[in-house]
Amino acid sequence: MADIGIYEPVEDLYFEDHLPGSVQVLGSVLVTEEEIIAFAKRYDPQVFHVDPEAAKATSFGGLVASGWHTVALAMRLIVDGRLSRVKNVGSPGADEVHWLKPVRPGDTLTVKATIVEARRSRSKPDRGVVKALIEILNQAGEVVTTWKGINIVLCRNPGLQEPERRNT
Repeated sequence: MADIGIYEPVEDLYFEDHLPGSVQVLGSVLVTEEEIIAFAKRYDPQVFHVDPEAAKATSFGGLVASGWHTVALAMRLIVDGRLSRVKNVGSPGADEVHWLKPVRPGDTLTVKATIVEARRSRSKPDRGVVKALIEILNQAGEVVTTWKGINIVLCRNPGLQEPERRNT
């Protein structure tokens, strides 16, 4: 994968560190048939997720991962690659989840996060709202899933009216 200027901080990330337009690649994961079936049997037992033979007769022409499995795999990469270092106090939700292409056994998924908005909270000046476009790409570089994530992030300098943005 081409180097796109990944920022890898060695310290905690605060609201001020979330610059609109910044992009981070958060890692990759191989999707296996065994994991697809195990997840689907427990959470989304549709035939094209649990039975490789029967899945051949569906519109997918074979076994595909549940969209929720794809999101769960990406969430793990997001936590490991970013949220574990962010002064994150939670999320009020996510918007516009789209499953654009099927995910199949043997696919390698890569997660990319682009900060689209960062604004200081009007009601709680010690934090800000950060919105990111999350894209999951397969090994061919095709976007298979997207959503818009929203996180509440603590400020490094809660007393400042306008946050000082770091250029790193």
